[in-house]
Amino acid sequence: MSTTTVATTPEELSPQWLSEALGGRIDTVVAEPVGTGQMATCFRLRLTGPDVGARVPGVLLAKLPAADPAARAMVAGAYRCELRFYAEIAPTVAVRVPRVHHAAWSGDGADFTLLLEDLAPRVQGDQVAGCSPAQAHDAVVNLAGLHGPRWCDPTLLAIEGLDRSGPEGAALLAELYGPATEIFLAGLGDLVDPADAATLAACVPLCERWVLARGERFGLVHGDYRLDNLMFAPDGAAGCVALDWQTLSLALPARDLAYFLGTGLSVADRRTHERDLVGAWHTALVGHGVGGYTGREAWEDYRFAMLQGPLVSVFGCAYGARSERGDRMFAAMVARSCAAIRDLGVLSFVAGDC
Repeated sequence: MSTTTVATTPEELSPQWLSEALGGRIDTVVAEPVGTGQMATCFRLRLTGPDVGARVPGVLLAKLPAADPAARAMVAGAYRCELRFYAEIAPTVAVRVPRVHHAAWSGDGADFTLLLEDLAPRVQGDQVAGCSPAQAHDAVVNLAGLHGPRWCDPTLLAIEGLDRSGPEGAALLAELYGPATEIFLAGLGDLVDPADAATLAACVPLCERWVLARGERFGLVHGDYRLDNLMFAPDGAAGCVALDWQTLSLALPARDLAYFLGTGLSVADRRTHERDLVGAWHTALVGHGVGGYTGREAWEDYRFAMLQGPLVSVFGCAYGARSERGDRMFAAMVARSCAAIRDLGVLSFVAGDC
């Protein structure tokens, strides 16, 4: 990873800059915006030149910082986290991620450039629509490739910016969670069923103890492993690829699993398939060398971790940029995960465990 050659706008991604960054001659570049760009901006780059197709891909994705300097300064830590993931961590795990063609950052990480493999013809998952059980199986097996290879690895603690939650952080989170829940419920109004609103409120007093519990098992946690951050093969074949590594942390690995299944599957599909899907994740973990972790423990961790769904959804909606699709997405995520919390008796389980 370079710390000197940085482009922060599509205009700076000139043929000359790209030629130097990619190590091949580029004559023309066309940049097309991709996505909504709330934390960062993304562009698809179409390249021409004598080295395209041989030494240089014809199409790349460029991830750049947010256009607003104040906004990028606020999330510089998240940018550094993603860059460190691709540079230091991705080569040591088995989760499928895009190939990195160039990564550069300067200063505190607020200015960066990330040139990634274009994953077409893979298609992005749809968090509002949900996924099929087959897609869920593909996703949880891929997720085990993140968790398994460095399960409870103490050397992870030495990576700058990769932290486990401590008492101060948990207390701050708990202090903010109640007001965030009120903002969430006021903003979404009739999109939230009264039963789900009651479940959300019941999660608040458990938050601080929940964050700190089960610390004996830790690993790399994506933090936002959901359908919008996954790319699937269009023919339904296995091999999804995970994106957006800005929320990486160290925590109970089952948080990613519960978050994905609890928010991504329809309630009916989750009830029918969750046992098998948790079992598939556990089997994949064993295949990556995880020992001394039983299937029963995996199931109990999955139940315990289900509070991740409301937690991330509430904060994401309350403090993120609002949109019509975003409101529908967060409402769907909360409805599915709150149903899971009730079905699995999570609130009493967490209260008793903590």
